[in-house]
Amino acid sequence: MEQSTKPIWTPAAKLRESCAMNQFMTRQGFQDYESLWRWSIEKREQFWSNLWDDFQIIGDKGKNILEKPDDMPGAKWFTDSRLNFAENLLCSPLVADNNEAIVFYSEAGKETSLDRGQIKRSAGNLAAWMRAQGIQKGDRVACCLPNIPEAMIAMLAANSIGAVWSSASPDFGVTGICERFVQIKPKLFFCVDGYCYSGKSINCLDKFAEVCKELTTLDNIVLIPFLEKDVDISCIPGAINWSSAIYQNTQQELQFTRVEFDHPLFILFSSGTTGKPKCIVHGTGGTLLQHLKEHRLHGDMRPGDRFFYFTTCGWMMWNWLVTGLASGATLLLYDGHPFATPEFLFDLAAKEKISHFGTSAKYLEGLQKFNVKPAQSHDLKNLRVMFSTGSPLSIEGFEYVYRDIKSDLMLASISGGTDIVSCFVLGNPLLPIYAGEIQCRGLGMATDVFDEAGKPLKAGKGELVCTKPFPAMPVSFWNDADGKLYNAAYFDRFANVWCHGDFAEVTSNNGIIIHGRSDTTLNPGGVRIGTAEIYRQVEQIPEVFESLVIGQEWERDVRVVLFVHLKEGEVLNEELIRRIKQQIRQNTSPRHVPSVVLAVEGIPRTKSGKIVELAVKNVVEGHEVKNANALANPETLAYFENREELMK
Repeated sequence: MEQSTKPIWTPAAKLRESCAMNQFMTRQGFQDYESLWRWSIEKREQFWSNLWDDFQIIGDKGKNILEKPDDMPGAKWFTDSRLNFAENLLCSPLVADNNEAIVFYSEAGKETSLDRGQIKRSAGNLAAWMRAQGIQKGDRVACCLPNIPEAMIAMLAANSIGAVWSSASPDFGVTGICERFVQIKPKLFFCVDGYCYSGKSINCLDKFAEVCKELTTLDNIVLIPFLEKDVDISCIPGAINWSSAIYQNTQQELQFTRVEFDHPLFILFSSGTTGKPKCIVHGTGGTLLQHLKEHRLHGDMRPGDRFFYFTTCGWMMWNWLVTGLASGATLLLYDGHPFATPEFLFDLAAKEKISHFGTSAKYLEGLQKFNVKPAQSHDLKNLRVMFSTGSPLSIEGFEYVYRDIKSDLMLASISGGTDIVSCFVLGNPLLPIYAGEIQCRGLGMATDVFDEAGKPLKAGKGELVCTKPFPAMPVSFWNDADGKLYNAAYFDRFANVWCHGDFAEVTSNNGIIIHGRSDTTLNPGGVRIGTAEIYRQVEQIPEVFESLVIGQEWERDVRVVLFVHLKEGEVLNEELIRRIKQQIRQNTSPRHVPSVVLAVEGIPRTKSGKIVELAVKNVVEGHEVKNANALANPETLAYFENREELMK
């Protein structure tokens, strides 16, 4: 991807002066971000200790900031500290209890608003019930819920006790849910009678009855009525209604059990598309500090801001969203189809005066396809920051946002993942934005790009790595006592260096470009090519709705194969194939041009919307897809099987 020489956006002087990043930088005695970043990785103990103080973390910091500072893994942070995640979210001195905490909308038309006092009371009642049922520090509490206020209340109640929270989306199948939760042996499970999506009501009672039979460690099951007020829950033996749990111990003050810095907070799961999902354990203090840094400093989030992220409870962005409460923000929750109408989410943004709007690059591509131009139709004067993640945002995506959504906002393309439930690279209110680039490396994150020999690359594409420990590293993988799986996931490639699995480069602007996953990097003729470079060109072909590219082993080499899902009514003929190849050749290189272009009726994706190139590659080459149940649409794999065009 060619690098921009002229910024597409530059922060105004007023923003630079007023933002928390500038204030923090000034207090540390620095004049520019690059110097601040270098200090934050060279003086890690001082940096993270200063963050604790600056953010007024509720708890006891202790005296031991970092032990084994050069060990990856093995470094230990804030070893004698004690804190509680829920306490820091709900008892922030930045806002009062009567401030709005959550605003909820569903596709079905439901609306709810709760202030912080109401959240505290509900969580207090629920936590008292949990304690009465024997839930203790370290017990696992699981949920399979839509993105509704009850999910957040249940999480806060569980974390207030020191229990470990794990969530999935109700659109997962029985196998997908059980493969995740059976591993962690939850004692309590929250589920729902159903959910709404794309104009349909999907009943889940029979599914969750089956799930609960498989989760043999459950002591209690709580069902939340969402589709209907009066739900017959007799099909799930032992289940009680949400109201029975939350109103059994009314007016109970929420109590907080302060835990160790590394005490498990969340268990998140890998996508499971290459085998059984890995259970990634995230610690309490590291998650809190990292999210506060990303929200307040990198995201310019302030008390009273209104923060929306389109997500489900099965994607790490839900966990990232909920921590916005600790910055004094009001959280906007939505459950349903993002394109209930083409402009639906911007109707919400205008009505609710959203200041921080989070979405995926895929959603922004969809807006372009629908020719949606909110700048012409919506009052977005309150919108200051837009977050984009899930896949690399193309140059055209940046240009679309500034042309057709809003010309004056910080478009923060961010990248990290479930592995760290946060970001390696992200936005910055002090820096200009160049189309196609992520603005900067995160404070405290020694992010770099290595060549195949493990040497830093000053220019060119290589492996995204982190060379020094950071607090948001996973505490462990569940059921991985000797750390073998954990080490294999991140440290096998380069000794004592976190290898994230992204193909990336550092730009002349000190920004970062992500070229896709390195495990799906193409190697025709031995030259490494990022899939994002091809997608960017194909997206500009009007007839193409979406695409997927793989490298197919062929005649002792690798050939590039492109699958295109065309818009309704379009046909893949020789003329269209010629234009696709010409677009790729003219804007990348001859090696990027696919040897084969084939039409398919759909593209397989994970539950969080990411395309699964490895699964398709396995299908094409005749290998088993180990966990098709992890996909949102596993039926689409059939489009790639036994294609005659790939046999010759």
